[in-house]
Amino acid sequence: MTQITNPQSLRFHLEGMTCASCVARVERVLTAQPGVTAARVNLADDSADVQFADPATPDTLAAVLAAAGYPPRQITLDLAVEGMTCASCTGRVERVLQAQPGVIAARANLAARRAQVTLWQGGASAEALAAAVSRAGFAATPQADANPDARADELRLLGRDTWIAGALTLPVFVVEMGGHLVPALHHWLMGIAPQQVLWIAQFVLATLVLAIPGRRFYAKGIPALLRGGPDMNSLVAVGTFAAWAYSTVATVAPHLLPAAARAVYFEAAAVIVVLILLGRVMEARARGRAGAAIAGLVGLQPKTARLQTPDGFTPTPIAQIRPGDRLMIRPGERIPLDGTVVEGQSAVDEAMLTGEAIPVAKAAGDTLTGGTVNGTGALLMQATHVGADTVLARIIAMVEQAQGAKLPVQALVDRITLWFVPVVMALAAATVAVWLAFGPGLAEALVAGVSVLIIACPCAMGLATPVSIMVGTGRAAELGVLFRRGEALQTLATVNRVAFDKTGTLTEGRPVLTDLKPASPHLLRLAAAVEAQSEHPLALAVVQLAQQKGLEIPEARDFVATPGYGAEALVEGQRITLGAARMFPQGLGQWQVEGEGFAVQGKTPIYVAVEGKVLGVLAVADRVKPGAAPAVQALTAMGIEVAMITGDTERVARAIGSELGISDIHAEVLPGGKVETVAALKPGVAFVGDGINDAPALAAADVGIAIGTGTDVAIEAAEVVLMSGQPMGVATAIRLSRAVMRNIRQNLLWAFGYNAALIPVAAGALVPFGGPQLSPMLAAGAMALSSIFVLTNALRLKRIRAVEAPE
Repeated sequence: MTQITNPQSLRFHLEGMTCASCVARVERVLTAQPGVTAARVNLADDSADVQFADPATPDTLAAVLAAAGYPPRQITLDLAVEGMTCASCTGRVERVLQAQPGVIAARANLAARRAQVTLWQGGASAEALAAAVSRAGFAATPQADANPDARADELRLLGRDTWIAGALTLPVFVVEMGGHLVPALHHWLMGIAPQQVLWIAQFVLATLVLAIPGRRFYAKGIPALLRGGPDMNSLVAVGTFAAWAYSTVATVAPHLLPAAARAVYFEAAAVIVVLILLGRVMEARARGRAGAAIAGLVGLQPKTARLQTPDGFTPTPIAQIRPGDRLMIRPGERIPLDGTVVEGQSAVDEAMLTGEAIPVAKAAGDTLTGGTVNGTGALLMQATHVGADTVLARIIAMVEQAQGAKLPVQALVDRITLWFVPVVMALAAATVAVWLAFGPGLAEALVAGVSVLIIACPCAMGLATPVSIMVGTGRAAELGVLFRRGEALQTLATVNRVAFDKTGTLTEGRPVLTDLKPASPHLLRLAAAVEAQSEHPLALAVVQLAQQKGLEIPEARDFVATPGYGAEALVEGQRITLGAARMFPQGLGQWQVEGEGFAVQGKTPIYVAVEGKVLGVLAVADRVKPGAAPAVQALTAMGIEVAMITGDTERVARAIGSELGISDIHAEVLPGGKVETVAALKPGVAFVGDGINDAPALAAADVGIAIGTGTDVAIEAAEVVLMSGQPMGVATAIRLSRAVMRNIRQNLLWAFGYNAALIPVAAGALVPFGGPQLSPMLAAGAMALSSIFVLTNALRLKRIRAVEAPE
């Protein structure tokens, strides 16, 4: 009988099940897999309960289900995790989470004190994941249930414990170190009390320091050590306990030690605790500043809104507002949710959204965005999006997701920190052994071993990447640049070429109809009837002119649009076709010359045909955005090549490219061809676009940058979103990404260099050459300062400014 190893059970929630035959097929697929002992599928809730063992795994089962046409659903859960203090902690949290049922991936963020878990829907619940992390020695709660004041509470507790530790340590430090530094003080103390009494007093005070404010290191470090996963707390616990235990033996049982080795290091154990606690207080404050961007975004949404009821306008919590509700916005108030103006006129400050300082006029029918600020007029609005669907909520979610990202550069750090603490403990043991074998005595060996343990803190390594990402993406959001995927930070920094779409990206995207030949109102109304069915910006220009001339636009039926070519529909019983020259393989006749003349002027010709015969041509011009040319200049100054990809004619594209200073023009490119063009520009290319037809190219580029004023499809396909809609944001995004990556490299260089340089010094490598031996107190101070350096260096990213137009 085959022995079952590693038995597991897991529930999947599946897509695509519609009938009993689906149920039978899913069960057959699952039970056919090696290692699956039972499978039960429920059509009512689309679930599949599977019992399996090796060699089956959740990933292999999910793969065969997807291949069979019933892919399992995935969900993402967030946990607030308190108690992570170093890179080893994040690695342990990730390993614990990845061992839970159904978990696909887990990422712990030391800077944000958060863990994000991706799992198969139906796997472990958020509560079960939090419980597993808590059992591993951390305090974890589902993000939605996390205490919003947890970080402030932690800071207060740390501050209190630091003051207690400092007050208890000061007499110990003065008695021991003061006596060494000032001989007169030493003689005065000896005259007051014998040395043994002073040592006993130090023992009592140092014991209180370790037992009360220093208890956290033992409560977390010792269990981690016993589980075989030591962390920074383990290093501190072992080091301070070694110093305290040796000193205790020298105090209460001095006969157990050689006369030359009878010395106490109570002050070292106590000062180490004080310095590390002080360092953590400074870290907590710096982390609070690092996450200020998210807090600022959250603070933009009011807590209540004035809801219109039969009794008037009633203050109502935002959570109770529903789409369709009408809200009163008084002058100077923030818009609570996304919606449209029903009554009133005002100017709204949308700087938080677009970065533009000039308020935007709003009247009936105009859209409003939650978090923006109303001007001097009162507005009655109707809510259209609430909760997580609002623009502000989506921005916050994007920033949070980017801040929790792990860049590829972090993979090396993770591999190193996984083994770092065990290696340090082995080095400390080897240091003690070498000093005992070749050094002057036990006391010196203890000092060297404790110094190695204390100075080798992996905190700086763990913070080096995430804190820079947190500050950088937060600052980017303040400047109107949203990194939807944190990985784009690293990729964008290596970009050497930027390809722009034209319409709506480099141009206003609001073209106007400038010419019509022949000047036939009838031809215009037929063209407007077709274009009224289209969402293309050029179509809007045709419709607007027909409306301005007071023409009655007839109804169009059987509308068909061909991206990159044009559109056609049945109008008043005739097939009307509009589009570019490529839409008419039968030829343009006499209108080709007219169209080419428009193209030379930078206008887009749109040919109009009735029943297949071209009868006229329209000319549409799209104004270049004021910031487009400066953006091209700024990118060029940064050493980046600029290209333009457009479906427009070669002549129109060349005319606009000449105006902007772009020589690399790819014109008459169909939507599918944009992907091929972008691929030809690789590697190191970013594509900037805003339309539905730009989505494939955005996804194909090394980095896709979407104009925030564009379509949702384009935004979803991109890694970076420019909320202002201005091309200059591309230069700002690249500047930010380069600064973040430079900051990360500085942090990593410091973190690794610090340990590489000071661990040998702490071990006493310089002593045989007449150099100093690092004391445990100095080691503790250096260790605390290493993390502070990383944090303060990352906070410099808050000073980055948006790229401005070259003078």
